[in-house]
Amino acid sequence: MIRSTIVSRIAHLCGLLAAIVAAYDAPAAAADKPNILFILVDDLGWMDLRCQGNSHLETPNVDRLAGQGMRFTDAYAAAPVCSPTRAAIMTGHSPARLHITNHLPEQARFTPKESKLLPALVSDHLPLEQITIAERLRNDAGYATAFIGKWHLYVGNAQQFAPTAQGFDLNLGGCAFGGPPTYFDPYKIDFLPDRKPGEYLTERLADEAITFMREQHRQRRPFFTALFTYTVHWPMEPPTELAAKYKDRPLVGYHDSRYAAMIEEMDHAVGRVLGSLDELGIADETFVVFTSDNGAFGGVGDCRPLRADKGHLYEGGIRVPLIVRWPGKVKPDTVSAEPVILTDFFPTLLEIAGLSPTPGVPADGETLLPLLQGTGRPHRDALFWHYPNFAFHGANRLGSAIRLGDHKLIRFFDDDSVELYDLKRDISETANLADTKPELAATMRQRLATWLKDSGANLPRPR
Repeated sequence: MIRSTIVSRIAHLCGLLAAIVAAYDAPAAAADKPNILFILVDDLGWMDLRCQGNSHLETPNVDRLAGQGMRFTDAYAAAPVCSPTRAAIMTGHSPARLHITNHLPEQARFTPKESKLLPALVSDHLPLEQITIAERLRNDAGYATAFIGKWHLYVGNAQQFAPTAQGFDLNLGGCAFGGPPTYFDPYKIDFLPDRKPGEYLTERLADEAITFMREQHRQRRPFFTALFTYTVHWPMEPPTELAAKYKDRPLVGYHDSRYAAMIEEMDHAVGRVLGSLDELGIADETFVVFTSDNGAFGGVGDCRPLRADKGHLYEGGIRVPLIVRWPGKVKPDTVSAEPVILTDFFPTLLEIAGLSPTPGVPADGETLLPLLQGTGRPHRDALFWHYPNFAFHGANRLGSAIRLGDHKLIRFFDDDSVELYDLKRDISETANLADTKPELAATMRQRLATWLKDSGANLPRPR
């Protein structure tokens, strides 16, 4: 009896010891996994930062970030509008493959009456069967995951497709909204409880990101924080003091003074979030991405020298700012002209977390780790886009595009025509070379057609 009791107590103590070891071993095993902070600004144009060359805007915090990492001059959104790009970041699949090619919900009212084509059919949500980057990081690498801000990957009240169903432990503000009803509390945004009347949304989301990262650091757990801000999307509602600051300034580098004010406010909030990493002593352990989901809305932003703006396949609609910081791994104050696309971050984040590609799942992006570390370049030679839908303004032409080296070809579905541009010599896309370089145009057109077929892309329909 005594012997049995002793054995039992020894077994109990061994169990306690194993639990204690496991509790400490899990964080220790994850210690070599970098934290990930992915900041996606909504509708921020390629020219909407001072470090991008716009001296009329004030973005000191993002400019400082650029000096601490790698800034890309030829980075692209996966689409010229928001929902497709967000879906591509989450899954590593092109919008064409996902059949999420327009901002949700797809609406017939955007189709011009004179159009001979109806837009392609669009899925109204990101299916739960899609394996997101949050699911891989949480389930396979032990990351704590938080989604804070704009989701916009389902329609209406279909909250079963919210971020918490797609791998995120925490969701604050991620719902069907494409833009906030207002930037001032009460926000009336699903999954974001009101806190303080009059509080500004961008600062609130920054607070939530800081709180989440601080708590995970306290628990010694690596985190993936997706801070997908609602700003600088419409409505144009900057904080009062910044609205006054910009009110009487000449409209140079932007078309609406409120837009410039909201950009400065965004920069301030980003500065606070980055500063929290310094305060916690984990800046060197955190992989930071700063980018935008598409080009600027032309009603408020000035995309020049790029052609057009949000909702168009020209550079103003798809070329976006991109900065990556990873101290000790990415050389500071570097600039890359390598063409990259935001779909690339799915495999990139997997690799930095020590994870392999998802078995049996086609990948439309390519890891950027060799490029970031200066050891190599992507193996692909082309980037692709498919936008067979009408944007909210209805002013775009349905089309697809390919960038091959310095050349970009757009195929328009309404008359089956193509336009070819040399982006190195003509970033504003003013000189169509399709007739002067017919062989190159034919080659790129065929590559584009093959990609569309391989992706299973939905095409516009006859009216």
